[in-house]
Amino acid sequence: MTQTTVPQIGHLIAGEMSPAADVRDVFDPGRLDEVVARVAVGTADDVDRAVRAAHAAFPAWRDTAPGERVRLLMAAADVIAASGEELAPQLVREHGGVLWEAQTDFGLGTGVLQHTASLAEEFLRPLQFDDEQSFISVEKVPRGVAAAIVPWNMPVVLTVMKLAPALATGNTLVLKPSPFAPAALTLLLQRVAAVLPTGVLNVVHGEGDVGAALTSHPLVRKVGFTGGISTAQKVVQSSVSTIKNLTLELGGNDPAVVLDDADLDATLDRMVKGVYTRTGQICFAVKRIYVPRSRYDRFADAFCERVDQYAVGHGLDPESSFGPLNNEAQYKKVLDLLDRTRNSSAKLVQLGRKVDPAGWDNGYYVLPHVARDVEHTAPVSCEEQFGPVVPLIAYDDEQQVLGWANDSDYGLGSSVWTSDPERGLAFARRIEAGSTFINTHSFESLDPRMPFGGIKQSGIGREFGDAGLSEYVEEHAIRRLK
Repeated sequence: MTQTTVPQIGHLIAGEMSPAADVRDVFDPGRLDEVVARVAVGTADDVDRAVRAAHAAFPAWRDTAPGERVRLLMAAADVIAASGEELAPQLVREHGGVLWEAQTDFGLGTGVLQHTASLAEEFLRPLQFDDEQSFISVEKVPRGVAAAIVPWNMPVVLTVMKLAPALATGNTLVLKPSPFAPAALTLLLQRVAAVLPTGVLNVVHGEGDVGAALTSHPLVRKVGFTGGISTAQKVVQSSVSTIKNLTLELGGNDPAVVLDDADLDATLDRMVKGVYTRTGQICFAVKRIYVPRSRYDRFADAFCERVDQYAVGHGLDPESSFGPLNNEAQYKKVLDLLDRTRNSSAKLVQLGRKVDPAGWDNGYYVLPHVARDVEHTAPVSCEEQFGPVVPLIAYDDEQQVLGWANDSDYGLGSSVWTSDPERGLAFARRIEAGSTFINTHSFESLDPRMPFGGIKQSGIGREFGDAGLSEYVEEHAIRRLK
């Protein structure tokens, strides 16, 4: 399927899609000769206009009754649900995923918005004390203008994870999409903005300079960021002068620990999709797998047998199990990691097949790889691969593997695989991570009732539920003497 109409995407400011003097082409990572969108290149002036529009809209939105905000956000959720079928193919052409992954992104975004909005009225209810001495009211109030910077891998749900708590609690929002997946998201947000008061939701496009202008703007009081550590460091630095509140959801090197009593067939059936979904480009994907030495060969053989069934091709080809990597920098990084692993003591196994061998070099395609017989300290184990490669590491005892699982600068997600629920729970409690899943580790592992976020260099703060809502409010304590 070839796109014939190239969307022209401007900034969304105060309800209007405004053109820009400068535009850039967005290319399909699976068909590098195809332009799939032309997107405005923003400036600091564009950021200022968007922030001021949000700032102007803030008082009325703050003063809107929580129940009315919830009603409007539920209508926005309906817009997201209704837009998936039309916009998912456009998203595939931008981020390189397969169609079901893009459709899942819209579905998750819908669900997260509905769930978050449903919590808002109870969450915002003041905590009050009334005794003989005084009356006390502790009230949750919005911070003001919030900024959101989102990546390209799952842009819809990652946007909603910031938009939902920000707007539900009465803040207004300026969002910067990734330059690698800006069009489908902006077209969606234009529709969402149409059901909200003017200026409550705004979008500005651009590179790092635009992000810096947004995170350093004096009228922005809150920043929500999902992305890499190096960019997060810049976000922190740019926000220092105005002491902004930050939520940072960063990378991960998530361990999956197979205990010696695990049902290997059931484990493999569930685990493999947690490695290669979105071509491994998911922050909380399985990144390293630890297996008891006594069961290692059987597990590794069966794992490779399953992975070998994958077919890699364009995301709109129904034969494709997963698509290309998103961009040249990530493609080169993964190829370099594969080269280093190939030249190490590990055994690197290339698996799967090419859907379209003739078009293989016209995209950032990489076949799935499994690194066998890997040392715990090898780069393929210690670095976040963010690609279709995973190391299998043998361990000797439970204490050793617990130490290895925690031996990382990251701490986002993790998983334990066992036939004994209580043993799994006891082991999970000793893992250093924001989330630990037992006998699951994929999209379906997430639940909006669970706070999501990382420790160590995997981030600051939490998203989802009351914890996520708390990131976007200040507590205002009022005491009246009698």
